[in-house]
Amino acid sequence: MAAAAATTLSAAISSSSSAAFLSSKNLPFLPKFSPFPSKPTARPSPAALRISSSLGHASKAAAAVAAPPSPETEAFVSRFGPEEPRKGSDVLVEALERQGVTNVFAYPGGASMEIHQALTRSAIIKNVLPRHEQGGIFAAEGYARASGRPGVCIATSGPGATNLVSGLADAMLDSIPIVAITGQVPRRMIGTDAFQETPIVEVTRSITKHNYLVLDVEDIPMIVSEAFYLATSGRPGPVLIDVPKDIQQQLVVPKWDMPVRLPGYMSRLPKPPQEAHLEQIVRLIAESKKPVLYVGGGCLNSSEELIRFVELTGIPVASTLMGLGSFPCTDDLSLHMLGMHGTVYANYAVDKSDLLLAFGVRFDDRVTGKLEAFASRAKIVHIDIDSAEIGKNKQPHISVCGDVKLALQGINRLLEGTASKLKFDFSAWRVELDEQKQKYPLSFKTFGDAIPPQYAIQVLDELTNGNAIISTGVGQHQMWAAQFYNYRRPRQWLTSGGLGAMGFGLPAAIGAAVAKPDAIVVDIDGDGSFIMNVQELATIRVENLPVKILLLNNQHLGMVVQWEDRFYKANRAHTYLGDPSRESEIFPDMLKFAEACGIPGARVTKKADVRAAIQTMLDTPGPYLLEVIVPHQEHVLPMIPSGGAFKDVIVEGDGRSAY
Repeated sequence: MAAAAATTLSAAISSSSSAAFLSSKNLPFLPKFSPFPSKPTARPSPAALRISSSLGHASKAAAAVAAPPSPETEAFVSRFGPEEPRKGSDVLVEALERQGVTNVFAYPGGASMEIHQALTRSAIIKNVLPRHEQGGIFAAEGYARASGRPGVCIATSGPGATNLVSGLADAMLDSIPIVAITGQVPRRMIGTDAFQETPIVEVTRSITKHNYLVLDVEDIPMIVSEAFYLATSGRPGPVLIDVPKDIQQQLVVPKWDMPVRLPGYMSRLPKPPQEAHLEQIVRLIAESKKPVLYVGGGCLNSSEELIRFVELTGIPVASTLMGLGSFPCTDDLSLHMLGMHGTVYANYAVDKSDLLLAFGVRFDDRVTGKLEAFASRAKIVHIDIDSAEIGKNKQPHISVCGDVKLALQGINRLLEGTASKLKFDFSAWRVELDEQKQKYPLSFKTFGDAIPPQYAIQVLDELTNGNAIISTGVGQHQMWAAQFYNYRRPRQWLTSGGLGAMGFGLPAAIGAAVAKPDAIVVDIDGDGSFIMNVQELATIRVENLPVKILLLNNQHLGMVVQWEDRFYKANRAHTYLGDPSRESEIFPDMLKFAEACGIPGARVTKKADVRAAIQTMLDTPGPYLLEVIVPHQEHVLPMIPSGGAFKDVIVEGDGRSAY
C-alpha cells in the first residue's frame, strides 16, 4: 500500500495545489487507492481531493495569493496551435521552456523515452547527456550553484530514479534549487512491482522540498509552475516530478493560464523584517567591542549588501564552507573560513567575540563543534529565511526570520541614516585579530621534491587571479581548496557541503561550464572522489566543455587516513586505493581514463614542475587533466576534532608522526 499511499497523496497535492504538505506527516488521513481500476473513472473534482491544511486558519487574503508568474519576459510562442492536441511529454517540455529552461541533464530509459523524444522537437532546450544519472543531477546542481538558476535533470523510472537520490539529498542539505523529473511506469501498473518500478515519491519524500506524482495530464502546466516556484522561493531546494509513461503519451490541449495557488506555502513564507528588530541589531553592534560576522550559503545572493554592511561597520567576516565568496577572501577584514578546518584566527574571533552576527547559517556541527563552547561569550543575532533553523542548535538573543538580503538592506539604511551619530571603532579588536593572523597563518611544509597539495592550489589561485569557478569532490583536497584558493565573488565555489558526496566535483564542473561557458572552470579533485564519476569524462569530451581537472592523487582516501593517523594509531582499514602488489606504481592510471576519452593530460611529480604544468593546463584549449602526485602523509590543518572546542585546535603534525 506504500505506492498507493504515495499516489493518492500526490494526486491530492497536484489537484489542490496544497503545497503546504512538504512531508509525509499526513499519511494517516489518506483514503484507500486501488492501482487496478476496473474501468476508466472520471477524474475526481479538486474539491473532492483537497486535503485541508493544518494551517487552515490563514486569512482568505493569504489563500488567494497566487504564485508569481513564470519567468517569461515576452509572450511565449508555442510550436503548436492553440487548440492543437499534443502529447503530455510535449506539454512537459513546453512547460520547461516557459520557465526559461535552456539546458537539461537527462539520461533516457524506457519510462522516460517519450520525454526525450519531445526534447528532440524543442528548438530551445539542449540536453547534455551524462553517462550516469548521478552525474546528471550533480551537473544540474553545478549549473544551479554557478548560475543561481534552477537546475533540471531527467531520469527514467526504477534504477534511473534511485540514482538521483544522493543528488536530491545533497541539494536539500545545501539549499540548491533543482527540478528533477522522473519517468514512471503507466498508472495502471503502479503498485504491481512492475519492471523498473520504484515508488520514487515515497523514496524521496524526506530529501525533497516537495514532490509530485502526476495522475492527470492536464495538471502538467500547473505542476511544473509550482515546482519551479517551490524550488526557488523561500529556502531553495529540490522538487521532484514523477510522470507515468501513459501520461506522457496521452494527447491533450494544455491550459497555460491556470492560476497557481499555494495558500499554505505562501502563508509560511517569511515577511519583510520589522524595522524594530533591525534597530535592536544596530543597538547591539553599537554596544559591542568584539563583534564578528558568521556568514553562510544564505548570503550568496546578498554579497553586495554584505560588503556594504562591512564598509559601514568595519566588522570582520568569518565564512562557512558554503558561504565562501559571499565576502571577498582577499579583503583585510576577511577571516576566511571558520569551523573544523577553518583558520585559527576565524575560530579565535568567534570564541572571543561579544557579538556574533549569524547571517544565512544553520550552526552546523562542523562549524560549532561543542555547542556549549561555541561563541559562549557572545550575544547572538541570527538571521535566516528558514524558521526551522532559528534556535534549532543555538538559541539566539535576537532572531529575524526573513531574507538576509532584505534584512541587510534595512540595516544598511539605518546605519547610513545614523552615520553622523554612530561611530563604530573596532580597531583594537582588529589589531588583536591581525596578531592572530600573523601568529597562525595558513601554511604548509615541503619535503624534498614532493609536491605539497596546498602549493598546487596556491599556484592555481595565482595563475587564474582567483577568478576561476572551482568545483571539488569531498575530502582533504576539498578542504585545501577552501583554504588556499581566494574566492572573490559568490558562486565561484561549488562543493558538496552538508552531504559530503564524493564524486561531486567532475559532474558539477560540467554544469558550471554549461551555465558559464566563458568562465575558467577547474575541478580540484582527489583520486577517491574522481573515480566515483570518472565516466563523465566522456560527457566533457563529447560536449567539448573546457573543464580543467587538477587531480591531487595520493593513492589513499586522504581524510579517512588523516583520522586513522590521529585517532586510530595509523591502522589502515581499507583506505589504500592503489594496487597492494605494486605499491611503487600509480594505480589506476588516471591519464589512461582521460586518453580513452580523447582528453589530453599530464602527470607531475616534482614541486619545481608544478607552475609550468598548471600554466599548460590553463593554456590548452578544451578539457585537460593534470594529475599531481602528492604525499599521503599530509594532514589538513588547522583541525578541531569532532565535538571539540576552540581550545582543542590542532595546528601541527602529519602522518609522518605517531599520535
